[in-house]
Amino acid sequence: MVLTASDTAALQQLARDELPGLYALARRLAGRNDAEDVVQEALLRACQAFGSLRDHQAGARWLRVILANVWRDRVRKDLRAPRELPVDDVERFSLYRTLVEEDPFPYSDSLHLDFLSAFTDDDVDTVLDRLPPRYRAPLVLRYVEGFATAQIARMLELPLGTVLSQLHRGRRLFEREMWNYAAECGLLPDQGGARAGEREGGGPRWSA
Repeated sequence: MVLTASDTAALQQLARDELPGLYALARRLAGRNDAEDVVQEALLRACQAFGSLRDHQAGARWLRVILANVWRDRVRKDLRAPRELPVDDVERFSLYRTLVEEDPFPYSDSLHLDFLSAFTDDDVDTVLDRLPPRYRAPLVLRYVEGFATAQIARMLELPLGTVLSQLHRGRRLFEREMWNYAAECGLLPDQGGARAGEREGGGPRWSA
């Protein structure tokens, strides 16, 4: 589809405005090495489809959907892979229970959320990068980008039940990896470092 001059100008402005956010999303989905390629392909697809975008006010969301689709096409096989982590490794881990074991008189019933929100975006990105794509993508799209689960299912071309399962298991895996990351960085109380909850941070809120 050939774009009009006004459409071309509108797309260029949209791309300039949203480029930082697109790169951030691409890094979280695809990793630092592939982020630039994913963004470039997403912008190419956006150029080809921009004439069909009726509501330009929804352009930011539209670009993110396109980028997620680009990434999905690259890792489609892994998203559908039947491999699962052993139940003992994921389902039985509870960040809240682990924190309570460290502090048997917790000040709050949301210790696990306070713990997660204390980390910086860079910390969160580092841990997200450790997760398999089939768990990382739903977490990023739901808790960082704010997409509804039904829309994530359409974007990733997966059954809704699969996405809900991946979100559940992905959260458990993410929480476990954040705990491991805190231990690696010497942030746990018994390591003599600053408690994670006492750091200045501001990562995504992982509440449901």
